[in-house]
Amino acid sequence: MKIKRFEFNMFPVNCYVLWDDTLEAAVIDPGCYYEEEKQALKNFIHKNGLNVKHLLNTHLHLDHIFGNAFMVKEFGLPVEANKADEFWIDEAPKQSRMFGFHWNELSAPIGHYLHDGDIINFGNTTLEAIHVPGHSPGSLVYYCAADHCMFSGDVLFQGSIGRADLTGGNFDELKEHICSRLFILPNETIVYPGHGAPTTIGIEKAENPFFR
Repeated sequence: MKIKRFEFNMFPVNCYVLWDDTLEAAVIDPGCYYEEEKQALKNFIHKNGLNVKHLLNTHLHLDHIFGNAFMVKEFGLPVEANKADEFWIDEAPKQSRMFGFHWNELSAPIGHYLHDGDIINFGNTTLEAIHVPGHSPGSLVYYCAADHCMFSGDVLFQGSIGRADLTGGNFDELKEHICSRLFILPNETIVYPGHGAPTTIGIEKAENPFFR
C-alpha cells in the first residue's frame, strides 16, 4: 500500500490518501478548508490516476471534515463514519464561529455508517475499523494488518493522546480503549495520527507519558 500525507493548515491536520497497484484508493480525513488545498488533493488524485472508493473519517470534529462536501461533490462518494459522532456535523457551523471563521458550505451527511470490526476493501487492500471512543464517542482507527500500520485520527499521537474535554469525550475511556484495543497490536505497527508525525505502537507503549 502507498500512502500520501497532506497537512492542511486551518488546524494543521493530516489527510491521508491510500492506494495500491490496482489504483483503487481511500481518502481519510480530508481536512482541506482553503480552495488551494482542495485543488491540491483533487489534482493529486487525478494526476496519479486513482479511483477513490472510500471517503473515511476517523471522527467528525470540524477540522477533520472541512473537505467532506468537496469530496462528495467531486467524486460522488458517501461519507463513511461512526453514527455516534453524527451530532458533530450539525455542530460544525457553531464550532467554526467559536474559532472565528465562517463555515463556508453545507456539511456532508454520513452516507454509510461504520461499526467496530467493519472491513473496508479497496483494490488488494483491507482496513479494519476499530472503535476507540474517548476523544469523541464515535472515534474510529483504521488498521491495516498486512502493511503493519494504522490511521489513528486524534486517539493516539506521538507522545500524547487526544483531548477528552469536548462533548462526548471521556479521558478514562480513551486511555482504557487505547490499552485494550491498540496496545495489543504488534509493536512495529506504524501509527499515522491526525496531527503531527508518525510513531509506532512499541514506542508509545514504552514512552508515552500517559501510560507510565
